[in-house]
Amino acid sequence: MRTVSKLTVVGAGAVGSSVAYAAMIRGAARHIALYDIAPEKTRAEVLDLAHGAKFVGATEISGGSDIAVTADSDVVAITAGAKQKPGQTRIELAATNARIMGSLMEQLLKVSPDAVYVIVSNPCDVLTMLAKEASGLPAERIFASGTTLDSSRLRWEIARRAGVSASSVHAMIVGEHGDTEFPLWSSASIGTVPLLDWTVNGERVFEQSTLDQIAVDVRDAAYAVIQGKGATNYAIGLSSTRIVEAILNDENAIIPVAPVLSGIQGLEGIALSVPCVVNRTGAHPIAETPFSDHERELLHRSAASLSEVAAGLRA
Repeated sequence: MRTVSKLTVVGAGAVGSSVAYAAMIRGAARHIALYDIAPEKTRAEVLDLAHGAKFVGATEISGGSDIAVTADSDVVAITAGAKQKPGQTRIELAATNARIMGSLMEQLLKVSPDAVYVIVSNPCDVLTMLAKEASGLPAERIFASGTTLDSSRLRWEIARRAGVSASSVHAMIVGEHGDTEFPLWSSASIGTVPLLDWTVNGERVFEQSTLDQIAVDVRDAAYAVIQGKGATNYAIGLSSTRIVEAILNDENAIIPVAPVLSGIQGLEGIALSVPCVVNRTGAHPIAETPFSDHERELLHRSAASLSEVAAGLRA
């Protein structure tokens, strides 16, 4: 019986190599494989990672341009696809990256039929819907990284204003990983204190106008990074690794990821981020998550936007 955990990262670009690097330095998996159709680039990334393996413990690094390197994976993180260009929305990437997903899933499933698949490539929500259809996998075993990173950005924005550690902020972004995402303000808190009640030196820190600005800053954060350096990679590498850890360690961690939903807030067949219990079997949406009436309306608006894109790709 094989006991060594194996993570495969598909795509050796800026995001994929960052996922592999973050997973290596955090010890997320004993064996990390990097797969890409570009052999020289992949070999170079594998060598660069392997040369540093001594400093992080017993991590085996492998990779190449042959799908066989992905065999027997426990988790597959898919980052392959065209990257987002300055000024380009995630949804505009859909047509290009959708063409890649169907054939890729067929190849991966042949050699890793029991893996949990995490879609990081953008637009990750739409691609998850198409990948689930192409693969026939149950919803819990194929899901998008979704708003995991967006929620980290949200907590950072709140924490720096409140003067607390981001780990003490309890708030999540849900919906699309993109322009229709939104915070679940109705349940957000710092420690046990509702967000709007938090004070510093007796002064209330958060008014509704502040929360509205934070939501915009979080939504547009990726565009700001892409404009300045061409790609987001470090934070998505870390956030994707956090998901991988929750799976491989069977953590039952609550993370906002995006499986195809069935019955959550009245939605069917659409991949949107909601709080999920993530463990060795995959991602399981928490049906009891409270939504205000306005938040429910926003979630359905997000669903309608993604459904339109997905329908266009299927046509």
